[in-house]
Amino acid sequence: MSDYTVTLRDATLEDAEAGAALHRNCWREAYGPLADPALLQSRLADVGRWVESWRADLGAGSPRVVAEVDGELIGFARAGRSRDSDPPVSDELYALYVREFWHGSGVGQALLEVVLGDRPASLWVLEDNARALRFYERNGFHADGAREWYAGLGLWELRLVRKETGA
Repeated sequence: MSDYTVTLRDATLEDAEAGAALHRNCWREAYGPLADPALLQSRLADVGRWVESWRADLGAGSPRVVAEVDGELIGFARAGRSRDSDPPVSDELYALYVREFWHGSGVGQALLEVVLGDRPASLWVLEDNARALRFYERNGFHADGAREWYAGLGLWELRLVRKETGA
């Protein structure tokens, strides 16, 4: 992994199929150890739905930043205005995923910095995802007490909030 160049760029409609495959692979890697295998498999089964979701978001101008090495997508991030009914801050990190092989390489950090910088933001993370929790805590995010059941994976999510850099 020492001889590579990671390129961060805005995703385009042409990235929909590769992005959907990346997204599904990241879910498999991140949530496989946490979720009921049958439930996870059912969420991943409809490949077309994943591709169409990427196309719809990109076609609507919903920006995603992708990380690419030698033409292969290895991660992505997406942020925007908070979707919560009771937003603690105005911005939300909707997604940040990096293939497992690239964990610890700095790719996730670079994606976070590109889509959010040091702005206050919130995000939802599976409460049993210890690696993700540590990553976000290092970046100033802390649980604010909000917790929701994510029926899609049969797991609890926590809301993390960063009110200001270093908070």
